[in-house]
Amino acid sequence: MAMGDTEIRDDRAAGRLEAVTGGEVVGRIEYFVLDTPERALVPVHTVVEPAHEGKGIAGGLARELYAVAAREDGAVAPLCPYVAKWAERHPDRAPAAGPELIRAAKEWLAAHPGRF
Repeated sequence: MAMGDTEIRDDRAAGRLEAVTGGEVVGRIEYFVLDTPERALVPVHTVVEPAHEGKGIAGGLARELYAVAAREDGAVAPLCPYVAKWAERHPDRAPAAGPELIRAAKEWLAAHPGRF
């Protein structure tokens, strides 16, 4: 997806959705994929480089994360506070994750210390 002169790419192997401007990664959402109780993308951190803050990059990344999940017929279980707040503000684009899914995501994260 392109956002002005910023391209968003999914590096699934590294667990990063990256915003790239001029060949430089200017922002990212770090996530993992959960398979049970349902398939879901689980964002853990959102980072935007200081020189690029205030340009809508984090919001564009959150929007694209939900779009990727929708294309894959999956959910999003936001453990990242930024993505959770973005989802609350955009319920039309960000279906809420159920409590069981959020609990499973937190358990996975707790079982993999040092991953994020």
